[in-house]
Amino acid sequence: MINTNEIVETIKMIRDEHLDIRTITMGISLLDCADASAEKACQKIYDKITRYAKDLVRVGEDISRRYGIPIINKRISVTPISMVAGASDAKDYMPFARALDRAAKETGVNFIGGYSALVYKGIAKGDQLLIDSIPQALCETERVCSSVGVATTKAGINMDAVKKMGEIIVDMAERSADDDSMGCAKFVVFANPVEDNPFMAGAFHGVGEGDCVINVGVSGPGVVKSALERIKGQDFNVLSETIKNTAFKITRMGQLVAREASKMLGVPFGIVDLSLAPTPEVGDSVAYILEEMGLEKCGTHGTTAALALLNDAVKKGGVMASSSVGGLSGAFIPVSEDAGMIAAAECGALQLDKLEAMTCVCSVGLDMIAVPGDTPASTISAIIADEMAIGVINQKTTAVRIIPAAGKTVGDSVEFGGLLGAAPVMPVHPYSSEEFISRGGRIPAPIHSLRN
Repeated sequence: MINTNEIVETIKMIRDEHLDIRTITMGISLLDCADASAEKACQKIYDKITRYAKDLVRVGEDISRRYGIPIINKRISVTPISMVAGASDAKDYMPFARALDRAAKETGVNFIGGYSALVYKGIAKGDQLLIDSIPQALCETERVCSSVGVATTKAGINMDAVKKMGEIIVDMAERSADDDSMGCAKFVVFANPVEDNPFMAGAFHGVGEGDCVINVGVSGPGVVKSALERIKGQDFNVLSETIKNTAFKITRMGQLVAREASKMLGVPFGIVDLSLAPTPEVGDSVAYILEEMGLEKCGTHGTTAALALLNDAVKKGGVMASSSVGGLSGAFIPVSEDAGMIAAAECGALQLDKLEAMTCVCSVGLDMIAVPGDTPASTISAIIADEMAIGVINQKTTAVRIIPAAGKTVGDSVEFGGLLGAAPVMPVHPYSSEEFISRGGRIPAPIHSLRN
């Protein structure tokens, strides 16, 4: 039973410590929208999304008012479009991107994810058409997000796809140069992607999911930091227990919202994703949590160990609070979306290589990182390859969302506004990876993938 102290504590978390529901995401299967006619398929897609999600935004706002809990984003994820569009006669997938964008605007959601392809071992015709269209799709639509899965522990790394990813990222950066290369902020490259992730830009509705489901993403870096402020100087056991207990409370709130949304929409409840997703607002930062543990600046020696403890304790606390924890669940380290990460990068404490090391122990990977606009596509591909290798070898989800900021160099910054924030342009190694990336083919799956 909830007591008065817990109610007061939750109110304080919301009012003073930036606790919020980061997103309610409705996952919708589009498999039954496949049609030999691209025009008919696009109409089916628009009709199904607008029918299922017509009340999503209203319900989110009703729940927010009723419980006093901020719900920041309402989003939709759909079946990877390459699977649906591949059944059609389309030679150009832009009509599918436009149909998604129209549906997102009609329902009022912030973003729609799933303009995606999964190409772990090879690239089918439908996948190729979709991948080729990504730069135009993301630069000419407003709310469409895209992802491509290029690696899994079972399949290895599709290096032909990795090479192509570097090229389309550079293309997107140039197409959206007037908007600080914003197109790249809506695109993610994955190893071991999960099918129930509610967070953008990487959300898609997996083929193993039902027809429609509600997934909720909760975030509370400020709550965790405040809890740690009360235990200064205590040992790591106390530190871990404090984070676990705080994550438990945050997850219970997410479970409440998810079940309410599920009931009001008449849609099954999927998962609560307990990811400490930061914002550019001061006080709502994963980097500040790490610094509260005793690091002078995020990025210094000890940062990876601190992040490992944080990520593990968050997962343990979340699992204690709900039998439906899923998605990515852990700590995100997007540079542009975290005030502490921005400050650490600006002063030079946090470098790209250190961020890569941190991704070995946290959720997702190299996220919202700006690099010089003249960075070669092969270097972007090599950065992706490194991150995919971390995911494949460690049997975890990793991702890259990187922005080669057109016309900018180290010392400049990109400004996206809102939750996407701003990012200082970080240096990359000047030495070429061109010959390595040009080899093509597939890096084989690791030996520990043979588990059957």
